[in-house]
Amino acid sequence: MCGIAGIVRLRDGSAPPDVAALRRMASSLSHRGPDEFGLYRDHQTGLAHARLSIIDLASGQQPMGNIARSSWLVFNGEIFNYLELREELRFRGCVFRTQSDTEVLLNAIETWGEDAFERMNGQWALALWNRQTQRLLLARDRVGVRPLFLAEHEGFLYFASEVKAIFAADPSFPRALDPAGLAQTFTFWASLAPRSVFRGVEEMPPGQVWTLERGAWRKHRYFDLAFSSASPAGDDDATLEQATWQVRQTLSRATELRMLRADVPVGSYLSGGLDSSLVAALGRKYAGERFHTFSLRFEDAEYDETEFQRLMVEQLGSEHHEVVVSRHDIARFFPEVVYHAERPLLRTAPVPLFVLSGLVRACGIKVVLTGEGADEMFAGYDLFREGKARRFWARFPESKLRPRLLDKLYPYLARSPVAQRGIAQAFFGRDLDKAFTPGFAHGTRWRTSGALLRLFSGDLRKQCDPAKYVDEFLATLPSHFGTWSSLAQDQYIEVRTLLSGYLLSSQGDRMLMAHSVEGRFPFLDKDVMALATALPDRHRLRLMDEKHVLKRASVGFVPDRIRNRSKQPYRAPDALSFVASPVQDYVEELMEEKKLAEVGIFDPKAASLLWKKCRERQANGQFSNSDNMALVGVLSTQLLHHSMVEQRPRCPDVQFFRTEVDFCEDKEPSESDPHA
Repeated sequence: MCGIAGIVRLRDGSAPPDVAALRRMASSLSHRGPDEFGLYRDHQTGLAHARLSIIDLASGQQPMGNIARSSWLVFNGEIFNYLELREELRFRGCVFRTQSDTEVLLNAIETWGEDAFERMNGQWALALWNRQTQRLLLARDRVGVRPLFLAEHEGFLYFASEVKAIFAADPSFPRALDPAGLAQTFTFWASLAPRSVFRGVEEMPPGQVWTLERGAWRKHRYFDLAFSSASPAGDDDATLEQATWQVRQTLSRATELRMLRADVPVGSYLSGGLDSSLVAALGRKYAGERFHTFSLRFEDAEYDETEFQRLMVEQLGSEHHEVVVSRHDIARFFPEVVYHAERPLLRTAPVPLFVLSGLVRACGIKVVLTGEGADEMFAGYDLFREGKARRFWARFPESKLRPRLLDKLYPYLARSPVAQRGIAQAFFGRDLDKAFTPGFAHGTRWRTSGALLRLFSGDLRKQCDPAKYVDEFLATLPSHFGTWSSLAQDQYIEVRTLLSGYLLSSQGDRMLMAHSVEGRFPFLDKDVMALATALPDRHRLRLMDEKHVLKRASVGFVPDRIRNRSKQPYRAPDALSFVASPVQDYVEELMEEKKLAEVGIFDPKAASLLWKKCRERQANGQFSNSDNMALVGVLSTQLLHHSMVEQRPRCPDVQFFRTEVDFCEDKEPSESDPHA
């Protein structure tokens, strides 16, 4: 894994991209790749790379040029089927100088063009510059595991793995939060690409290729999640048994690739749930004698899963590492987490994962497997069960019995939304007449979080209508969306919003790369996703049993106590972390009316009243879902403004640039280019 950045001159007659700016961009991304740094520059374009060495440690440096030195690539990610692609390319006459997946990627694009991305099984964000055709190609993986941002400023295009690198490049770049991006975040939990939370900065959407040539952009989507519109006929027991075998085989191969396609040891996260336990069990046989596993524990018993983690460790025989996270830890690390997330957060869940990746790095491990993506692909979330129960109720809205299905939801919450039946039925009974329209299942979540916009300052509140952003998003759904089942529609929306924008970013890439750790996600393997989306609904969600086929596939790999336990989603203490004594100084400072007014995002009186209300309730720790999200959202936005708008990004002193290629000197590249 790595950090990439670049500058492209958009106006003839301007100076070439500035070397010092490229160095600052690489430096600001040094947490993503502390092992080696490289630069490329010609009169039109500059590329920068910060490397975390995983594959081909000796000769995989970037930027990497082709043999003709006409195309130059910077790449953040891994191509897990690179050995297979390499053999196919060798048969076509390609010559390789390294053992890296980067060189395979470079040759694949030159051979197959944009069709190359459909052949790749991996996770990536990349930039390929051809100095002869003056063509820039940018691409991002299928579901957005790896990030990529762009901005134009004073005749130059800037792009980078993180926004901080764009801000570091040019001190004159105007830094400001974008009201629409904030409104989307306070509705969907994340801004929806191409919009970001920073004015003038775009996030490249997943599954797309963008090319810039002669000043004109061409944007192409090469991948979009597609569900089967029909269920297979035949004996259900037979089709379920076949599906179980297919899931086990495909997931095993995906895990094998992610374990073996690395020149460093690969560990695994263990949450205590089905997904990470199954991935760790499948990965164990490829790990050799030593297999490192890592778990989060919580001081608060409501969130702790130690019992199940240790049960799995006993079966694996792994070298296990744990870290215990307290409310105080969450408050203490929250500013650093927001700086790395580069967006407001409505939950504190990313913080413990930031702490956990620090433990991974301290143990000398650079790569970990995680179970992310299983809930989206195999219908594991309560939202899917909730949607099914509400649609069942909607077919007979006068029924007194059908709403009782809601009692089966959220058993893990101390303050479950279904605990008080009358209130729950009023809440979940809204819009039953729209039960079979797009976004129905997500509507309750979007309304709850969108209501937080009432805290925005008057001017911003007038601009930000959550219903507007919901309608805009629903208008982007594919034309064949209506041919899918309701469950498939719910899963697709979850991938487009929560998975890509929040889980893989704020809880995934950013928290891992903050400590220079690469995450690998077998459930987001190309073939696993294709299989999961082709399964009939009844195999993913059987009655109210989520991930049914996955549970069957885990027999023999995961202990029955874990396989059969009630789902407990990963959570962390929210508002309680910030109000418990002693309160962190930065919290008091940022929640003062004066500071709130100075930043101008939130209504000072409304936000101050929220803070006062939460402080008064610290004794019993009783916070509503809305208050939890509101306090975390306001505080994280204030922190984001402080760290990314008021201040310039950190640029540590980076000394080691192994690869430097500069065609602006009107001479052949220096010997510091290892591929010369």
